[in-house]
Amino acid sequence: MTTEQVKVYVWTDFVCPYCLIGESTIHAAVEAEGAALVWLPFELRPHPTPTLHPEDDYLQTTWKKSVYPTAKRLGVDIRLPTISPQPYTRTAFIGMQWAADQGKANTYVEAVLRSFFQENRDIGDVAVLKQIVGSLGLDADDFEVALVQSEYARRHDAALALARNVGVRAVPSVLIGEHLTSGMRDVGSLRAMIRAATLNLL
Repeated sequence: MTTEQVKVYVWTDFVCPYCLIGESTIHAAVEAEGAALVWLPFELRPHPTPTLHPEDDYLQTTWKKSVYPTAKRLGVDIRLPTISPQPYTRTAFIGMQWAADQGKANTYVEAVLRSFFQENRDIGDVAVLKQIVGSLGLDADDFEVALVQSEYARRHDAALALARNVGVRAVPSVLIGEHLTSGMRDVGSLRAMIRAATLNLL
């Protein structure tokens, strides 16, 4: 019998509220089935595409009609950040590549999402990101050096290329085995996908 873990690949963006809302569901499914979680980047609005303004009607309406009701139903604490315009996420994602080398990708992703959506912090600001990694017990100065190293930028760009090749168009998107799905999924359906992929490893 194989001991290989099924890998659950999750594409996220740090400014997507559904990525925070769906995080606990994904973790619950992964932990229940003994799978391995792999976070991958997807920039919804890469530079120089203008980012969104929280005071505009689009975000105000979307949060009132969809984000807040969904979060309340799932018991997730979340608030529309007031940073305007919203930050670009490339720098934070380059930092994620470094955090992965430290074995802290999961906790880094969680911390950045919570910093933005629960603490109203500007995750496009390197000083804020340094504080986040410091809170995780990581070396903030090493982190800052990594942000300007071409190695981590190349890794990030390669991960973005993978997203395009796989067909990711929205976040959160989850790839389990050969099954790619986008949007919010419940724990049961994710667990079923993991079990099906596990059978293919036998």
